[in-house]
Amino acid sequence: MPALLFDLDGTLLDTDPLHARVFIDIFARHGREIDEAFYTAQIHGRQNRDIFQLLPGTDPQALADEKEAAFRDLLGTEAEPAAGLRPLLARARAAGWPMAVVTNAPRANADAMLRAIDLSDAFDTIVIGDELPRGKPDPMPYQVALDRLDLSPDAAVAFEDSGSGIRAAVAAGLRTVGLTSSLSPDELRAHGATDVIDDFDDPALAAILSPSEGARQ
Repeated sequence: MPALLFDLDGTLLDTDPLHARVFIDIFARHGREIDEAFYTAQIHGRQNRDIFQLLPGTDPQALADEKEAAFRDLLGTEAEPAAGLRPLLARARAAGWPMAVVTNAPRANADAMLRAIDLSDAFDTIVIGDELPRGKPDPMPYQVALDRLDLSPDAAVAFEDSGSGIRAAVAAGLRTVGLTSSLSPDELRAHGATDVIDDFDDPALAAILSPSEGARQ
């Protein structure tokens, strides 16, 4: 019986275009032009406290607060759950599989995203990397999730879409499934993903979660 550990941004819902739009705007207003390629390579999956160090002479916390407020404003009108997510969660809940969200997103964003796709009460625990001494790519957020669920790494599967998230899950000893919402299959595997799916409707997911091939308790 596998436990399912999910990243949030870009995994449970496609938020990367919204994040990229806001970051591009903020960087431009502080004299630095960036594009979506820069966002994917240098920003995607990282924590705000690290990202805004790229803008010397600014207040990183003030920019982080501004960025997240702008993101939440956009989120209210443009949020949809990933394809196949609701059936997967229903199947997991019916089978009694433990489930957690493990994210670097600030608490307010995580709560807003889950509300936007009506999944606020769907998970057994929500781990916020920003509330821990170390966030992804450090394995600590996944280790905390496993501890809260009282599970060993071989009893769980992680779902991630970013390089930093994949590295965190792999370092925690988890079988890690990469989603192609922002990176190619080759890029996901290069970061350490064990398996790759396009979304939660992908036929490959059944084999990943089957008793013979999936993680076991």
